[in-house]
Amino acid sequence: MTEWSTPHLKVILIGNSGVGKSSFMTRFVDHRFTKLYRATIGVDFLAKEVTIDKRSVILQIWDTAGTERFHSLGTALYRGAHCCLLVFDVTSSVSFDALDVWKKEFLVQACPSDPTAFPFIVLGNKIDLDHREVSPNKAQQWCSEIGAEYFECSAKEDVGVDTTFHSAARAALQYLKSHHVENGEDIQIIQKQQDKKPNKKCYC
Repeated sequence: MTEWSTPHLKVILIGNSGVGKSSFMTRFVDHRFTKLYRATIGVDFLAKEVTIDKRSVILQIWDTAGTERFHSLGTALYRGAHCCLLVFDVTSSVSFDALDVWKKEFLVQACPSDPTAFPFIVLGNKIDLDHREVSPNKAQQWCSEIGAEYFECSAKEDVGVDTTFHSAARAALQYLKSHHVENGEDIQIIQKQQDKKPNKKCYC
């Protein structure tokens, strides 16, 4: 088996700054959590091999900055994605209300060949905190409207993290099997080096 025989699945985490995207990703990959908040500058990247339905896949997880000044990175970053996690803080209704804008912006910049079939997963983080502002029913109702799976998690307490990422991996793998990714080939990363650049343009 060659190193290219294992599917590489690109998963994007987007949402407002401070909702816990970096903590969520780090908890899954490195099994650790820190209370020290560090805003993501541009993008962060981690990878992890997981087994989905008896098949090994490499999850390439991209954590994006949630601030306005980094939104211009979206086009280059989102292209070739196989799944998108929309992340909000259950104690912040503002972060939840912003998800619709994040979703629309992703579709515009990622330009998938079949936007209606592209897999989104919605993640309500920080369920360990009090003073909740977004109820599970409200979040689930919106997810039903957009056809997305919904998970509630706590990166701090390690609740629901693995389940969410495995669901994302399964959705991404299914999307990879049934759709041609617009950039012509999956982004493969070995030792943090990008081997090939996209060689096809997307005409939206």
